[in-house]
Amino acid sequence: MGAIDVWAQLTTERMAKQPWLETLLRWTGQAGKPVVPTPELTLAAMDEADVDIALLSAWYGPAGDLITNEEVDRQIDAAPDRFRGLASVDLNRPMEAVRVIRDVVDGKRFVGVRVVPWLWNLPPDDRRYYPIYAACIDAGVPFCTQVGHTGPLCPSEPGRPIPYLEQVLLDFPELVVVGGHVGFPWVNELVSLTMKFPNLYLDTSAYTLHRLPPDFVAYMKGPGADRIMFGTNWPMLSPQRCLEKLDTLGLEPARQEMFLYGTARRVFNL
Repeated sequence: MGAIDVWAQLTTERMAKQPWLETLLRWTGQAGKPVVPTPELTLAAMDEADVDIALLSAWYGPAGDLITNEEVDRQIDAAPDRFRGLASVDLNRPMEAVRVIRDVVDGKRFVGVRVVPWLWNLPPDDRRYYPIYAACIDAGVPFCTQVGHTGPLCPSEPGRPIPYLEQVLLDFPELVVVGGHVGFPWVNELVSLTMKFPNLYLDTSAYTLHRLPPDFVAYMKGPGADRIMFGTNWPMLSPQRCLEKLDTLGLEPARQEMFLYGTARRVFNL
């Protein structure tokens, strides 16, 4: 089996024009490069790195949609056996958000919901998220979010795991949460939460594997072997670039399989 990329997006022109994206592109070495990939370009990048499936995310923020759920739906149409969707919603319209999840997220084509806290400058224990968590539980899908500092020049505080994400996990013990982007510099906080809450998972998106924090790698090789999934943050990082030094992690074969695809298949019911 090939890998599963649990964090990707096909950036739109309006998302590419966001001022915060320039900082992120500079940080990832993509400054000045086009960041509006086609499905065909995405599939070619996946094939180069032996990635079978990519989860394509919609993006909504306080200023409106950056990638709509409808756009993601059309992107999936380009390769329905290779793409799945993560829906997103408007936090300022909680009942509309609940209806969107009920209508769009079927667990087969759209397999989860993602909201990025730094984009809203709202930590995940804000009351506006809570109807969304309940809707995810009803739909039987994970809630995907970002943990740790931000690449863009936006406040990092909403990505701090304790106390914000911890409170959510206490209030919604049935909710499956996938935290993306490793959680640096609060890796130990995040690891402690995964030990406390069996329904919290992490992914390695936004990092090339050889740059993962040592404490995070130690967790992958130890008790976190079945709690961490592969992700890229495509098109900011390509699958090939992320995976090129996979062997330096020193993962046992069974743990490497769980990391690359086994845990993602189970968590997202692929």
